[in-house]
Amino acid sequence: MSIPRNLRFLQRKVILTQWGQNAAFSSRALPMNTVILFVPQQEAWVVERFGKFNRILDPGLNFIFPIVDKVKYVQSLKEVASEVPEQAAVTSDNVTLGLDGVLYTKVFDPYKCSYNVENAEFAIKKMAQTTMRSEIGKITLDTVFRERETLNVNIVDAINKASEPWGISCLRYEIRDMTLPLRIQEAMQMQVEAERKKRASILESEGIREADINVAEGKKRAKILNSEAFQTEQINIANGEARAIQLMAEAKAKAVTQVAEAIGQQNGMNAVGYSIAEQYVDAFGKLAKTNNTMILPANTGDVGGMVAQAMTVYKNLSNLDQIKSETAGSTKKNTQNITFNPES
Repeated sequence: MSIPRNLRFLQRKVILTQWGQNAAFSSRALPMNTVILFVPQQEAWVVERFGKFNRILDPGLNFIFPIVDKVKYVQSLKEVASEVPEQAAVTSDNVTLGLDGVLYTKVFDPYKCSYNVENAEFAIKKMAQTTMRSEIGKITLDTVFRERETLNVNIVDAINKASEPWGISCLRYEIRDMTLPLRIQEAMQMQVEAERKKRASILESEGIREADINVAEGKKRAKILNSEAFQTEQINIANGEARAIQLMAEAKAKAVTQVAEAIGQQNGMNAVGYSIAEQYVDAFGKLAKTNNTMILPANTGDVGGMVAQAMTVYKNLSNLDQIKSETAGSTKKNTQNITFNPES
């Protein structure tokens, strides 16, 4: 009995369609039904007997009965990267995004992947798209940029919960491209520029403040150093003047002592008279230099009389000092006699 050509074409089309449903997880076309089969590594061949699941062939050498057994599905156990098409998603703040990504999956149960889902690739991609749209709707636009890794993890967890009955595990999901509306891009650009201008203004103001603080600190330090220098200068001047006065007093005392000693020597009074006459002449020479008003004695030309008068004053002062010295000596002597005389 021959099968019509149209029926054979439909049968071939159904077989190709069934094979293409799981093409993403199949390594190659179905093998021929022979007695001896060699299964490659990281592949799982699903065998049916009389149209019912029989077993899964392991990698290596396997034997089947060609008439009753048939390799129905060839599943790849390798990790597969699938491109998720771009789709529109709306964030919680009503911003429409265009997102696409890459999904990394792996078959962990060939039986479930073969019999529990029709067209596993299509199902897993649609699941990734709907899950991504759902997760994007829970967060705002700024959160999408900041927590992109967290978003990927949440999408993977949601896909794994849904794809576990299919025998497929989602390993990773990565958002590849993100498209924003033109107005949103312009607004974000303006926001970035405003933020940068704000930071620039803050940095500039902080720089001016630091400069003013440094200038004020410098002026303060300069005033302190100037005051300390002035204080030190005044102290040094005072010490110098005090030392000069002390030295002048000591020199004058030595001079007076030497003059007194010289007066007591022979012709000492003549030297004193000569000195007085010299000073008298010098004083008269300076009278009209410092002031216009001058007070002159009646006998300005009698230098000898002036010298004699000065010598008389000096002798009277000397006699007065001698009398005081003798009186003090006698008083001290009488006091000693009273103190040490028992009879008195």
